[in-house]
Amino acid sequence: MVLVTIEDGKIRGCEIVGFTNVKFYGFHGIPYAKPPIGELRFKAPSPVKKWSGIKDCTKDGSPSYSKLMAENKIVGSEDCLVLNVFTKTYPNESNQKPVMFWIHGGGFTMGSSNVYKPDFFMTKDIVLVTINYRLGVMGFLSFEDPKLRVPGNAGFKDQVMALKWVQRNITKFGGNPNNVTIFGESAGGCSTHNLILSPMAKGLFHKAIAQSGCALNPWSIANNPLKKLLKSLNYNYNNDKDTLKYLQSLPIETIFEAQDRIGDNLDIDGQRDFGLILEKPSKIEENFLTEEPIKIIKRGDYNKVPIIFGYTDAEGLICTVFNLMYPQVKLSLNDFEEAIPRDIKTRFGNEILKKISEKIKGFYSDRYILLHGDIYFVYGIQKSAEEHLKTSNEPIYLYRFSVDGKRNLFKAISKPDYPGASHADDLAYLFHMDSPQLLNNNIISINSLEDKTIKRMIELWTNFATTGNPNPTKPNDLINVTWKPISNGALNFIDIGSDLSGGINPDGNRMDFWKEIYNSVS
Repeated sequence: MVLVTIEDGKIRGCEIVGFTNVKFYGFHGIPYAKPPIGELRFKAPSPVKKWSGIKDCTKDGSPSYSKLMAENKIVGSEDCLVLNVFTKTYPNESNQKPVMFWIHGGGFTMGSSNVYKPDFFMTKDIVLVTINYRLGVMGFLSFEDPKLRVPGNAGFKDQVMALKWVQRNITKFGGNPNNVTIFGESAGGCSTHNLILSPMAKGLFHKAIAQSGCALNPWSIANNPLKKLLKSLNYNYNNDKDTLKYLQSLPIETIFEAQDRIGDNLDIDGQRDFGLILEKPSKIEENFLTEEPIKIIKRGDYNKVPIIFGYTDAEGLICTVFNLMYPQVKLSLNDFEEAIPRDIKTRFGNEILKKISEKIKGFYSDRYILLHGDIYFVYGIQKSAEEHLKTSNEPIYLYRFSVDGKRNLFKAISKPDYPGASHADDLAYLFHMDSPQLLNNNIISINSLEDKTIKRMIELWTNFATTGNPNPTKPNDLINVTWKPISNGALNFIDIGSDLSGGINPDGNRMDFWKEIYNSVS
């Protein structure tokens, strides 16, 4: 039994003997805000109510009410604003360890911090925090009436509230509140980038790693799902006040069934319903973001910290996974005009769009997996790195993950014979994951590709969290190349594959193609 007293009360954690007998301490399901239920539903999170006695934090808390990733099964509850803290050594306030703050992915509609076990990170002397936040309609609904205080982005504001919790409490676990690295993958990577851009997060973190997701990806900015939700509920809109009251009175099951009927439009030429809402500036409610991310980056008005951006070499395999597992989610291309991003398609007539689609068809031919990966992820990620370089003096690093190993979870589901790493295939090399897709591959042989990749990733990520530089003090057998930050005229990167290798301008011919497309219509 491990007792820690935080600002809100006493909590009980536990000693854990993890994967490969790694020993560490864990505190699960710590509330960082009030349960967002009743009149708090859809609103920004409220400070947690202090408790008396000792709160048991030895078991996982609830994820946001959602469908379980990879299974057609409902999990979670509205009482989901909880986080987990893990530390290798017994909590001691005199320690000043780097803090790593993980934001899970799942397209802003699914996922949970509970899936990501800390065992690999616990080989290093850091404090790891993983969080749950509101998903789907519960996290991303908004109303026009400012008096209702539901401008949107409650899910992102949950993340900000959790970061504030870290600032107030992490010293109790031996963490340094002045050395916090936020990181996440997919929607978690996009969240990480949005936090870099948001004034609400100023001063709450000091470094950032955005994996396979960023604010410039086409699926990042969303429509307000209100109209679709009301139609799905057969509710005749009267006014914002009555509508909010009605939605706050419904059982969560009813709202989620209506959300499920809406589906999730992830078409490249459309706009989805769950994600960042650009809020109207308000004097009564703190805004998360009110402008398009690209404008903020170009102006240089954001939280300037060292950043790592990165992606996998076969990101587009995720589309095959989605088509197999989530037929209700449209994520496929029927013709090349559907591959024209929305920000181009909404500005031009059929003649220009036809010419662009012919160019795409001629360039990609039948390489649909590369096309999917480039338009959904890679182009936006590289553009983010390049644009930040213009307005920040902090180092910006770029990587490509190409490991083709036994822990590539998503490729195992889709096309195991396709070379490279799918979107999200890097996750099982950072976290121990109890996944049925791993089957017997959770056995990690010493000096195997899987073993080396885990050790490389953990060292690079924790080096960066410690100093802002991912390189070791001295090159070693695992990390024997220097990872250079990008610079003007040199998009330096490392490829994390069977070995580490350095280079310039990854996938340059394909990125040049998209730059040419955008330049031709600018």
